[in-house]
Amino acid sequence: MADSKKTSDTVKDTINERIVDPAKKAGEAMRQTGAKMAEGGSTVSMRLIDQAEQNAREAFAALRAAAGAKDLTEVMKVQGDYLREQGSRSMSQAKEIGELIVKIGQDSIAPLRGKE
Repeated sequence: MADSKKTSDTVKDTINERIVDPAKKAGEAMRQTGAKMAEGGSTVSMRLIDQAEQNAREAFAALRAAAGAKDLTEVMKVQGDYLREQGSRSMSQAKEIGELIVKIGQDSIAPLRGKE
């Protein structure tokens, strides 16, 4: 009977070691990954809102400058400056969001790789 108990305990230990414990670790890694992805999504959303707000401020500043222009030449200069700056700003903002998404992706899979 003692041998049967010992064998049973050995089987339980083996099952825990090879199946249950790895499954628990994988479940925890998946939970952490989901949490990091949700946090990252929120971060991206907030940054996009910040960028939209900045772009709106710049657009209104250009409108005010154009409205206060003395002649058509000055209006055209304001418009050209605004379009040039907005193009540069858009590229910079897109790059920032892209880099942020890459970082979030890397951070999100870290728990699955065991690299928290």
